[in-house]
Amino acid sequence: MSDQHAHRIDEGMEVTLHFTLKLEDGTQVDSTRDKAPATFQVGDGNLPPGFEQPLKGLGAGESGSFEIAPEHGFGQHNPQNIQVLKREDFDSEEPEVGMVMSFADPSGGELPGVIKRVDDEQVEVDFNHPLAGRTLTFEVEIIDVKPATTH
Repeated sequence: MSDQHAHRIDEGMEVTLHFTLKLEDGTQVDSTRDKAPATFQVGDGNLPPGFEQPLKGLGAGESGSFEIAPEHGFGQHNPQNIQVLKREDFDSEEPEVGMVMSFADPSGGELPGVIKRVDDEQVEVDFNHPLAGRTLTFEVEIIDVKPATTH
C-alpha cells in the first residue's frame, strides 16, 4: 500500500505539475502542456510566492484554476523601471522597438529589458517584468507531490 497520495503541497515538498498561464483576455503566456511537466520545490524561489500560495493543500491528481493579482504575481508596473539610455551605448546591436535585450545589472547579473522607443540620440528601455501589472490565470494539474530530498 503506497502513501504517495497522502502528500499535500506545503513547505518542503517537491511538486510536479502541468500548468498554463493566461492573461486577462485568455491569451496563453506559458504552458507545460505540450512538453514535460514542471517540477519545483515549495519555497525554492522558482515560483513567485503568490503562485505557490493557492497550491497549498492540493494533492496528486487534483487541479485548479487561480487568479493571481499583480501584487502576488510579477508586481505592479513601475514607471521608475523605464530608463533612457544613450544611443551610442548600443555599439554592436541595433535596438528595435519590442526587442528584448540583456543588460548588465549593478550586481553583475543580467537584466532583461524591452526596447520601447528608439531615436537618433536615445533608447528607452522598460525593465519591468513583461507580466508586471497583469492579473494572471494560473491553471494547474498536480501530477505528484513528495517530500523534497535535500542534495
